[in-house]
Amino acid sequence: MVLFGLLVLPILLFLLYFIVRPRPINIPIKNQHVFITGGSMGIGLAIAKQAASEGARISLLARSVERLQKAKESICQAYEVEVSIFSADVRDYDAVERAINEAGSIDVLVVNHGVFYVEEFETQGLDVMKKMIDVNLMGSFNVIKAALPLMKDRKEKGPASIALMSSMAGQVGTYGYAAYSATKFGLRGLAEALQQEVLENNIHLSLIFPPVTGTPGAEQARKTMPEITKIISSTSAEMKAEEVGKITIQGIKSGSFSIPCKLDGRALAIATAGLSPQRCFIMASLEVVFAGLFRFVVLLLQWNWYGIIEKNKKNSQKKQ
Repeated sequence: MVLFGLLVLPILLFLLYFIVRPRPINIPIKNQHVFITGGSMGIGLAIAKQAASEGARISLLARSVERLQKAKESICQAYEVEVSIFSADVRDYDAVERAINEAGSIDVLVVNHGVFYVEEFETQGLDVMKKMIDVNLMGSFNVIKAALPLMKDRKEKGPASIALMSSMAGQVGTYGYAAYSATKFGLRGLAEALQQEVLENNIHLSLIFPPVTGTPGAEQARKTMPEITKIISSTSAEMKAEEVGKITIQGIKSGSFSIPCKLDGRALAIATAGLSPQRCFIMASLEVVFAGLFRFVVLLLQWNWYGIIEKNKKNSQKKQ
């Protein structure tokens, strides 16, 4: 069996390179218009600052005018770039469309907004679940639907980008994340299907998969986070928003479809690659060669989580 694998592997890589031919792409940031939703704080603001540091024109969309103004001031103090701000709720398509039309043609659209509530499915209110679906998923539909005509009609027909902020909870379901994960898994389906529709327009989709990040939203989510979820989450170190922002811009520039933010995220990306696009031959090769190995690794991780859940439940029963 090993000998058979060694004989077949070079043939697969040969076919991958010469027939499938993953094509690298370079998406410029300098002098381009980067439009970011949820851009007034956290990861969105970090992405904006990273893009501004590379000479992009920035547009930020969020609900709070006060936070938007502060974000604009912090960017303008650090970088000599043009920054525009727009107040709108992503759940309101008409408001989003007005903001995007006012902003003008977009080269890089970062769909970063989101709400994050972690609680066991049985106890989480349907109103909370609906809010996550309306903001995280329907809000993304609204933003992309409003921006797409302008992106297709842009004067410069160089490569453009639509980047969706998913989460590691959009790669693997975790205790307490049932509703949130559903919205983030939905973004993957959106991105994979939409990529096929806009490829002829030289628009390239990206999905970013950060772990728990030090943001106001994450701090709020911890208030309802089950103890089991806290234990499982502690196995993956928290990242800073600035780190995610830098990785996001780097991934967009290289046209990467999947943008994991940490080593364990990369392992998950390989194990869950499925039919997602891959533009890098090296990464495509790694996915082909190591898919089985990383599937084994994530199964071990999952079994560990199940052990944590079982132990915690038994301890809870003893206390009762």
